[in-house]
Amino acid sequence: MSREKTKKITSIGGSALIEGIMMRGPKKTTVAVRMGKDDIYTEDISFTGLTQKHKFCRLPLIRGICGLVDSMRLSYKSLMISADKAIEAGEIEEEEPSKFEKWLDDKFGDKLVKILMVFASIIGVAFAVALFFFVPSFLYDLVCKVADVGESRLFKSVFEGVLKIVLFLGYIVICSRMQEMKRVFMYHGAEHKTIFCYENDEELTVENVRKHKRFHPRCGTSFLVIMLILGILIGLFVPVAPFGINWLRPVIKILLIPITCGIGYELIKVCGRYDNTITHIISAPGMWAQRITTKEPDDSMIEVAIEAIKDVIPDDGSDIIK
Repeated sequence: MSREKTKKITSIGGSALIEGIMMRGPKKTTVAVRMGKDDIYTEDISFTGLTQKHKFCRLPLIRGICGLVDSMRLSYKSLMISADKAIEAGEIEEEEPSKFEKWLDDKFGDKLVKILMVFASIIGVAFAVALFFFVPSFLYDLVCKVADVGESRLFKSVFEGVLKIVLFLGYIVICSRMQEMKRVFMYHGAEHKTIFCYENDEELTVENVRKHKRFHPRCGTSFLVIMLILGILIGLFVPVAPFGINWLRPVIKILLIPITCGIGYELIKVCGRYDNTITHIISAPGMWAQRITTKEPDDSMIEVAIEAIKDVIPDDGSDIIK
């Protein structure tokens, strides 16, 4: 899939939220949320990332994992704002709390949300680690025993990698069937289209934004797909059963995540900056996956994206990469 030609390349990026969009520029970060037919709420977020605090975090490879941590923190902060505003606008129905929920609120007060989010994050990370690292390794070992064949580092890496990609794509396909997530994916498309419009030096209007593609080479979806593919290559260097212990292989691959993340980040930066045959090949799987994670937005969503990006475009052009 060919990328859209642009007159310039910006460092501005963002993410889709619940009925809104977050845009991050070099100096400002803004959340824009649809509050009603004619009302868009905007809020500037105060955020200083690791890459801004420490020079060490801006080094190649290191900046990848630091950037991922920053993105997760910022996305969480933005998501909480959009969720609160969506409830306030009536886009999300707030259910009557149960007796247990009331007891928790009385017991912990304002700390309850933070406690629950930490707990949910721990459970989510544990589930993801089990699903994407231990389950593929266990299934491969099971297949080898049933088929009565010897284990191969090459075949195990390919088997695990392909299974991870299938699980990832299956998950986002299921999400895309949910009405709420479908709208988030539509806002995702609006985010990409708006950035393309800006990169083509066009006036930020609904008509101009609408005509652009919704697939962007610097998308987080592309980053995740590249990481999954890199995992296959890195797995070639990890023994099938280090020291004769099968479960040690997925542990080693977990420890190698920072390296995978760092390489993936650098590849995404290259693909976003240069337009040639090599970058097309590297970005192709991620661009294809964006057919699932982005949908064509309606005009009201494009309006939200325009409000978000307008607020973060610096006057001095410090966002321009090329």
